[in-house]
Amino acid sequence: MPFKDLREFIDKLEKEGEAQSIEEEVDWNLEAGAMLRRATEQNFPAPFFQKIKDYPNGYRLFGGSLANYRRISIAMDKSPDTSQQELMEEYLKRKKRTLKPVLVHEAPCKENIDRGDEVDLLKLPVPFLHEGDGGRYLGTFHLTISKDLDSDWVNWGMYRSMLHDKNSVSMWATPGSHLDGMYKRSYEPQGIPMEVAIVLGTEPISALCTAIPIAYGVSEVDVAGGIRGEPVELVKCETIDLEVPATAEIVIEGEMRPHERKDEGPFGDFTGYVTHGRKSVPVVHVKAITYRNDPIFTMSCMGIPVDDDTAIHSVTKGAEYLEALRASGLPVTGVCVLAEASELITVVAVKPPFSNVAEVIADIVWGTRAGRHLPYIIVVNDDVDPFDRSQVWHALATKCHPDRGIVKRKRGVLMPLLPSATSYERRHGLGARTYFDCTWPLDCDPKELPKRVSFKEIYPEEIQRKALAKWKKYGY
Repeated sequence: MPFKDLREFIDKLEKEGEAQSIEEEVDWNLEAGAMLRRATEQNFPAPFFQKIKDYPNGYRLFGGSLANYRRISIAMDKSPDTSQQELMEEYLKRKKRTLKPVLVHEAPCKENIDRGDEVDLLKLPVPFLHEGDGGRYLGTFHLTISKDLDSDWVNWGMYRSMLHDKNSVSMWATPGSHLDGMYKRSYEPQGIPMEVAIVLGTEPISALCTAIPIAYGVSEVDVAGGIRGEPVELVKCETIDLEVPATAEIVIEGEMRPHERKDEGPFGDFTGYVTHGRKSVPVVHVKAITYRNDPIFTMSCMGIPVDDDTAIHSVTKGAEYLEALRASGLPVTGVCVLAEASELITVVAVKPPFSNVAEVIADIVWGTRAGRHLPYIIVVNDDVDPFDRSQVWHALATKCHPDRGIVKRKRGVLMPLLPSATSYERRHGLGARTYFDCTWPLDCDPKELPKRVSFKEIYPEEIQRKALAKWKKYGY
């Protein structure tokens, strides 16, 4: 059964050893971020901070809720030991059966309602996450909800939000993202404020679905219902014409006014580096805050992977690439987005049906919405498991020709947070792409191909069985 709310999910994580309640007081200023970052880098349980410095008892922080495959598996009501590959297949199966949300009239997120002069974002334990950040970040693991001006399409995304004062935050959205397009192409040119809800502490699948690269015009809430196997319950906001998850911990209602900007950043990001400088970005003015009793403020502390962002995207983006390649008819045997490479490298295994198939694979992946910012693709033969890093690195080192096997595209869509990009490239959106062809040439005489020296390939099956049997006697 799907989780009704974040609290049910945390209980399950604690039972599975994937969350840890921290009873000692923790400072919202850097200390909570440092503890979460350490937990992420060492794959410790997700920390659930019960007592926050300067805040009353009952205000809590929870981070890292989907920072590894075990937690994503639990969120999807699967065995905690479900693999990345299995999660991708399950995601593809479930996302096909979308379920519309249902509207309810009473909701836990309405237990407390602050409007107008009562609004004070500083009442929430907003963390200062990394030394060098531009401020306290209210939105790092949340839903940002907005509605298309000309249709009934509702977008759920995760767009980082930096606290400015008691009733405003600045919000950065990747250029070309759905929220960026809604605001800059529809609302702002017509001089109309865009209503926005920032929602913290939802059940886990709603949070996961903010990070899926679905098509323009598709509402993530419908996909979330399909993945959960049960519709998401929504409730109307108090001051804006949007609907939000009824069991959320905290809902912040506001509007993004046209032609108004405030500075945002720097910020320690998913690439493992601090993003460059400050940006002038749109501002959300808060009209109301609704929240549960003893609210749980959810957060992520991005940096060196693997964390929530890279774990989730390695499943959802990998699945989208796999689906696109299968739709093309190519005999692809696996696709792996490398979470530990900040999702910037994707490995594709294929049984080559024709020469230079790597070129076609690269074009298909880069042509997807998920892949337009992907800088690196590694293409390997089907005898390489793309999820086995040692096999991938061996293929890259031995089968990719150092000249003709590395194909560079000097013009491409820039991933704006790419650390290696120059300031000039960022200003002008100038990107580049590279793929590594680690497949044997089809026109090569099979007798000329070197035989791989591995246990399974260099010894007869009878000898393998004898060796395994003898090792088994020693407990291996």
